[in-house]
Amino acid sequence: MITQLVDAMISLTALMEEESERLARTPYIPELGEIADAKLRLAGRIEAEVARLKRENPEDWLETLEPELREQLSDASRRLRDASIVNSRILSRQIELSAEMMAAIAAEAQRLTGSRSTTYSACGGLYGVDAPAPISVNARL
Repeated sequence: MITQLVDAMISLTALMEEESERLARTPYIPELGEIADAKLRLAGRIEAEVARLKRENPEDWLETLEPELREQLSDASRRLRDASIVNSRILSRQIELSAEMMAAIAAEAQRLTGSRSTTYSACGGLYGVDAPAPISVNARL
C-alpha cells in the first residue's frame, strides 16, 4: 500500500532532479511542457495515495506503519523536499531571465520604432505617451 506512495515520490524526485540538471545546463528544453505534465500527474498520484491512506485509516495512518516503511517514506519525503527546493529556485530564475529578456527586447523595439504619441490635454499641455512596441514571440525560438 505505502509502496505506491513512495514510488510516486521517488519518481517525482527523479524527474525534478533531471529537469533541474537540464535547466542548469541550458535555458531551453523542448520537452519542458511534457515534463511539467508528468510532474502534475505524479503530484496528483501522490495526493490521491495520501487521501486513500487517510480514508482507509482515519486515525493516523503514519502511526500504523512499520518502522521500516516509515523510514522509507521519511527518506522519500526528505529527498522530494530537497529536489523541490532546487527545482523551484531554478525555475524561478528561468522565469526572471525570460521576463528580463522580454523587457530588453521591448525596450529595444520601442527605441527603434520611436512610437511616442503626443496628447493635448484640457489644460493646454502636451503629454508624451510611449506606446508599447508591437512584439510577437515565435513559440519556436
